[in-house]
Amino acid sequence: MDNCAKVLEALRRGLFVLVYDAEGREEETDMIVAAEFITPKHVYSLRSLAGGLICVALSYNVARKIGLPFMTSILEAASSQYSLLSKLAPNDISYGDRPAFSITVNHRKTVTGITDKDRALTIKELAKIAEKTRNHLNADVLKDEFGTSFRSPGHVPILIAVKDVLHERRGHTELSVALAEMSGLTSAIVVCEMLNGETGCSLTKEQAIKFAKEFSFPFVSGEEIVESYFRFYEGKS
Repeated sequence: MDNCAKVLEALRRGLFVLVYDAEGREEETDMIVAAEFITPKHVYSLRSLAGGLICVALSYNVARKIGLPFMTSILEAASSQYSLLSKLAPNDISYGDRPAFSITVNHRKTVTGITDKDRALTIKELAKIAEKTRNHLNADVLKDEFGTSFRSPGHVPILIAVKDVLHERRGHTELSVALAEMSGLTSAIVVCEMLNGETGCSLTKEQAIKFAKEFSFPFVSGEEIVESYFRFYEGKS
C-alpha cells in the first residue's frame, strides 16, 4: 500500500492526516479530518495540537448547489456601497492565489458557537448538507435548508475549492477536497494549520514529519496527492 492509499484509509476511519502543501507556496502543514466524523474531541485536538484556524473545505460543486459565494465576490459586490472594501482586495499574496474563504457560520442549534461541542455540531451539519448535494435535489430546496439550518457570521469558516481542483489551484483546500474525492467520502473536510508556539510561526516540514511520527498520524505532501489524484482519474477514463 503506497503512502496516499494509507492516507485515504485513515480518512475513511475518521482519523487525522497531516497534509503539507509545497515548497515555494505556503510551506505549511494542515491537520485534517473528514467532517462527517467530527466530534468535540476532534475539535479539541485541532485547537490544542494544531492551533490554527479550524475551517471546513467544501468542493466547488457542493458550494455551487448550496449557493455559497467566495468572500472576495461578496466584498466586490458590496464595494459599491462601502468603498473601503475595494481597498481590501487580496492582490498582494506572494503565491498569487485568490483566497478560498467563503462565509463563516454557526448551526442554529448552537449556543455561542465557539465551544468544541458547538463547532463539532456546526461542522457535522455542514457535512450532512454537503452529502445531500450528491442527490438530485432542487437547488432552491438546498438553499432553503442551508438558510434555516445555519446563521452567519459564525465561528466555522467555510472554504471553497476551485472548480477544476488541482488543475487550477493546489492549496490545502483543493488538496483536502481531492483526498475526499479519492476516498469516496463527502466533499467536506476539516482543515487546521499547524503552528509552532515557540517560534510564533508555522511548523516546518521537518517538524511536522516529526510530529506525525510521534502521534502516528499519516503525513502526505501535496506532490504525492497531485500524482495520486491524476492517476486516480486516469484509471476511471
